[in-house]
Amino acid sequence: MTACVFVQLRCRPGKTYEVAEQIVLRELHSELYSTSGEYDLLLKLYIPRDEDVGKYINDRLLDIPDIDRSLTTLTFNAF
Repeated sequence: MTACVFVQLRCRPGKTYEVAEQIVLRELHSELYSTSGEYDLLLKLYIPRDEDVGKYINDRLLDIPDIDRSLTTLTFNAF
């Protein structure tokens, strides 16, 4: 079983496409979008249930250069 997580990323100016390319190369995401507003990218990923969400994201995603900030939203099967 996996956990569905959404991560928003703010990139350094002019680096959004480079960050997106690195995400694609790592094959971590289910979906990846460019967004307007406070954050530049939104990705949906599935994390194995036996993994720590924070560590998984930190170790596999947030070490990409030129990411300034992230916002992670966990989802729950409530309905």
